[in-house]
Amino acid sequence: MVNNNVNLEGKTVLVTGAAGFIGSNLVKRLFKDVKDVRVVGIDSITDYYDVNIKYERLKEIEALQRDWIFVKDSIASKEAIEKIFTEYKPAVVVNLAAQAGVRYSITNPDAYIESNLIGFYNILEACRHHEVEHLVYASSSSVYGSNKKVPYSTDDKVDNPVSLYAATKKSNELMAHAYSKLYNIPSTGLRFFTVYGPAGRPDMAYFGFTNKLREGKTIQIFNYGNCKRDFTYVDDIVEGVVRVMQHAPEKQTGEDGLPVPPYKVYNIGNSSPENLLDFVTILQEELIAAKVLPSDYDFEAHKELVPMQAGDVPVTFADTAPLEEDFGFRPSTPLREGLRAFAKWYAGYYGIAERENC
Repeated sequence: MVNNNVNLEGKTVLVTGAAGFIGSNLVKRLFKDVKDVRVVGIDSITDYYDVNIKYERLKEIEALQRDWIFVKDSIASKEAIEKIFTEYKPAVVVNLAAQAGVRYSITNPDAYIESNLIGFYNILEACRHHEVEHLVYASSSSVYGSNKKVPYSTDDKVDNPVSLYAATKKSNELMAHAYSKLYNIPSTGLRFFTVYGPAGRPDMAYFGFTNKLREGKTIQIFNYGNCKRDFTYVDDIVEGVVRVMQHAPEKQTGEDGLPVPPYKVYNIGNSSPENLLDFVTILQEELIAAKVLPSDYDFEAHKELVPMQAGDVPVTFADTAPLEEDFGFRPSTPLREGLRAFAKWYAGYYGIAERENC
């Protein structure tokens, strides 16, 4: 295992995408566990999905009454990023801001170039001109494309993205590597695998399925249900991020007298791919248990098996051995446990429990 070389206590941490699913959970975790930490959050609150969920997440952070500064702006604004770095001097930067979604990238490419490329470039430039101890940034399992070898290893070549979203995430890794080499910026990329949980993104399958089933609509299960996904519970993702934040890749000098890039990439996934049909069955059972769906719900009448769609891959499967070796951690929350937590949150957030008791 590596030794921690970044002490977060009393430091300023910048979290981009702070109103997002992972970002908001990370901020809450930092305030819970780290003494005297100041967190600066930035988020543009786009309407890619229901902004009310984003504002609800921010409200939960504000209720903690800690040293919290929130900036409503885009990381694609160079001026906004420069102002944050000049004014607050973050020691650690966690870049989670991105335009997410594989399918959306097919019809709305501009959003991905602006946030995922220009925005990330602005973060790198700021880290270059304002010395930071560690830059941690979100990559994605999407970079593996239609890789035939499983489980996916960070040693695999990832040169064949099947979506623009995946291409932008791979670009982030390449840009970070170049900046680490040129300017000796310690950076760690994290390839997240299908993150889910309470207050998650409504565009994700489990959330979208739930909305449709409640409305009596039919859900489409792609590749005739023969897809497998490495579903990873959000608390496991945050645990991994917090551990990685505290160890920056060591700065070293190579034989040529130039810096060896202080650069690492890890997978964070559950290492346990679930068949989509099994996943949907568990989701249905937990939605019934949480009274989101009635006990006699005719599930078979509301599902449709359809072909694979553009940008999708048949399987995702994380090799997390390096994460475990370096940080003594591997995600392990069982899918049923995670979906149960989501179903309970969903019932509470949409007032289903209250209506049941009326």
